[in-house]
Amino acid sequence: MAVEAKLGVRLERAAPTKLYPFTRFFRGFERVPAIRALFGAKTGKVLRSQKVEFFSARFGYMGTSDEDGHLLISTRHLARSPFRTVYLDLVHELRHVKQFQDGRPLFYPKLAYVDAPSEIEAYRFTVDEGRRIGLTDAQLFDYLHTEWMTPAEHRRLARRCGVTPRPAPKRGRRRR
Repeated sequence: MAVEAKLGVRLERAAPTKLYPFTRFFRGFERVPAIRALFGAKTGKVLRSQKVEFFSARFGYMGTSDEDGHLLISTRHLARSPFRTVYLDLVHELRHVKQFQDGRPLFYPKLAYVDAPSEIEAYRFTVDEGRRIGLTDAQLFDYLHTEWMTPAEHRRLARRCGVTPRPAPKRGRRRR
């Protein structure tokens, strides 16, 4: 007797994922020079066909599916983070979309996040856009930080992206 029948329960394992058009929630990106440079003459078409999936969790920001290239976006991040952060995160993820379209890997399980070629490339692209919109190195350094990076990884990523890291705090002294 099958376990399902014995317990009297059934699991539907083919749960649908609700995907929305990118342009339903994010408008004007077809006019952003960095995005136009990324996708060229197909920019409008790419953005109209791009899909987004929203998820609700206390943690998380954005990501790109390595299965089909759609964006995964935290509703909490979207609602609560500063405009500039969400904007730059979208620029970053759209770089990953292009990597996916080009058949390049998005994830490198044997490397630290800050050492993954896909991340370095996407962050450099994002830093260039941050500079275009007027961010300073101090602001970009802050943007590059995530809670899962060690201070050394944060500084390494900043250097790889051409951002001048802030001086490391001296041992035994607290940074204010």
